[in-house]
Amino acid sequence: MEFQCGSYHHKFHDFSVQMYRCDCVRNKMWAATFGMISAALAVVNGFGLMLYIGVPLVIIVANSPFLILGVGVDDMFMISAWQKTSLMDNLKQRLSSVCSKVAVSITITTVTNVLAFYTGIMTSFRSIQYFCIYTGTTLLFCYFYNITCFGAFMALDGKREVVCLCWLKKPETPDQKCSSFKKSCCVPCDSLPDEQETDVHPMNLFFRDYFGPFLTSTESKFFVVLLYILYIISSIHGCFQVQEALDLRNLASDDSYITPFFNVEEDYFSDYGPRVMVIVTETLDYWDKDARQKLEKCLADLENSDYVDKNVTEFWLREYVQYMENSGQDVNDKNTFINSLPSFLTNFPLFMYDINISSSHEIIASRGFIQTIGVSSSTNKMMLFQLRSITEKCEIPLMVYNPAFIYFDQFAAILENTVRNVIVASSAMFIVSLLFIPHPLCSFWVTFAIASVIVGVTGFMAFWNVNLDSISMINLVTCIGFSFDFSAHISYAFFSSYKVQFQQ
Repeated sequence: MEFQCGSYHHKFHDFSVQMYRCDCVRNKMWAATFGMISAALAVVNGFGLMLYIGVPLVIIVANSPFLILGVGVDDMFMISAWQKTSLMDNLKQRLSSVCSKVAVSITITTVTNVLAFYTGIMTSFRSIQYFCIYTGTTLLFCYFYNITCFGAFMALDGKREVVCLCWLKKPETPDQKCSSFKKSCCVPCDSLPDEQETDVHPMNLFFRDYFGPFLTSTESKFFVVLLYILYIISSIHGCFQVQEALDLRNLASDDSYITPFFNVEEDYFSDYGPRVMVIVTETLDYWDKDARQKLEKCLADLENSDYVDKNVTEFWLREYVQYMENSGQDVNDKNTFINSLPSFLTNFPLFMYDINISSSHEIIASRGFIQTIGVSSSTNKMMLFQLRSITEKCEIPLMVYNPAFIYFDQFAAILENTVRNVIVASSAMFIVSLLFIPHPLCSFWVTFAIASVIVGVTGFMAFWNVNLDSISMINLVTCIGFSFDFSAHISYAFFSSYKVQFQQ
């Protein structure tokens, strides 16, 4: 919570500085402040509603407010549209002009972002489902705050502009147009803003007068196409190099002892994988010779796996059979088998918790341990599949388990979930673009841009040593929504322009 508040504070400071103007009439620092407050209120409302209806708040949801902040600030570009209106127009005309220019773009980006995150509900991982539910719902609140409360505040700030301008132009004496004190305090540049003039930000001038003409030149087009070809070739190559793995060190904080522990384990004990528990899940007549042979065969099949060291297997039944044979007892007699267990467990307390005996002196379940070897982040899934395949073929009901299997199970489903979510989200983006952007060809290029971004991010994950896991899957879904934002803004502004020549 402290980190999130600090992030909002820094973002507020940066955005307020960007909106600052020496001209007190056109200054939009307070508008930027209220925009940040709107994003914060959206987070409070969205999280409050989800908690009220009982959606669990998992740790990964803590990342959602940062995304909401980014989207909220992105939708505040209506400030730029407001500054292009004339002070001579009344507030209704100015607000109508702003909404006609930005409302459709904001609606498009909100719909696509919400659909992108709600697509994540299709995944098999509960934590990602909850994250997508929280983020998608909070984005809806952010949209409502931007088109209602923030728009209303912009109208109030418009009244302030008119009042401030009238005060500056009001002479203090009949022969004085504007006092020098007012000019020095409120208009340092010594020039009052023209009521007919619109405020053009220096960044707008840069893109309009320099970057735009530069990008539309023949040499720039050739360079951009060449650069894109190199980008897409390297990205496609990287897509075939991406590994499915989860480094647990990435889930721990920087100062956690978990990180040095895994570093030492990797340096000195990397030959050994997790110690896997082999569980007999149902009641079994262990004193029956045929049952023991079937169980021994299953255990031998597990030991013959490519990922198991047969010399380190630990199973109580083998030791118990040897113990009874050394004592001259009949292993195949039920009463002798059951009655000798207490003395065996007293002499070998290591197996005390490996046998579950009921009050009726029946062995409900038992377990043994096998040691995996030669296991790495890239072979964890293969090891898990092989061990489970062996137990499924066994005549005795067995189950293999290790606490790390909860992470290995992700590898079995992460690729399928990622591909499905990306395809569904991209299809939804294409449909939305067809509905809102008034040109079918433009919708195609927007979808093509999304596909390029997804291929690029996935491909460069291999170059950055980022594995494909549940966290990176969230980022890929987020990339779909954000990449559509930029493409939609540019496309809608281009086709809504009244200029005749496309360079203009």
